[in-house]
Amino acid sequence: MNTAEIHTLADDTLPSPETGPVSWLISDTQVDYSAALAFMEERAAAIRDGDAPETIWLIEHPPLYTAGTSAEPDELLDRNCFPVYETGRGGRYTYHGPGQRVAYVMLDLKERGQDIRRFVHDLEEWVIRTLTTFNVIAERREGRVGLWVADGAPANPAYKENKIAAIGVRVRRWVSFHGVAINVEPNLEHFDGIVPCGIAEHGVTSLFDLGITATMPDIDIALRQAFEEVFGRTTEDGADI
Repeated sequence: MNTAEIHTLADDTLPSPETGPVSWLISDTQVDYSAALAFMEERAAAIRDGDAPETIWLIEHPPLYTAGTSAEPDELLDRNCFPVYETGRGGRYTYHGPGQRVAYVMLDLKERGQDIRRFVHDLEEWVIRTLTTFNVIAERREGRVGLWVADGAPANPAYKENKIAAIGVRVRRWVSFHGVAINVEPNLEHFDGIVPCGIAEHGVTSLFDLGITATMPDIDIALRQAFEEVFGRTTEDGADI
């Protein structure tokens, strides 16, 4: 994809001129999943009603698994490893835990083109640009959700592709919630209790696994810069969550 095409895609998801900047929240302690879900539900409803700004919330969770609407029971390989939460987002099973930056995305798509496929594409673009900051080439793959990093040359018999970021969203009355998760330095063995996103033939990786020792604040700075390129202005929010 050339630069001009990327720019056009991003423009389609920029808000209308009347829309204010997106509230940018960061939690510096691990957040219980049920509490996070409750906050997203409340904030999404307030955005729909015009009582709150669009919001990006960056957090970490304690170790847990979540099941999307397409999750198959046999893809949960260890039912006793970590708590499992049923969610309304798209996708299958995924893992959240320390060392993984989760970005919950609460945007009003009525103000951003009302095109869910384009919205998901631009979420991918946001993460791709973020990882480019660390010289990591993350790529989309047809028929596979998430973003992938190639390991080796395609002609090499040992060639493989590993997932570095997951994407799963829900849209209700044109307001999004849930979002993206980037593997910064999680314990990759924690993914062994599930078939991540229903894809058994490929693995998972992280920035640390790739030899990159980025801190979470480093990731957050890159996320914010890339978000503003793709989705528009942000402003810091002092909300106590």
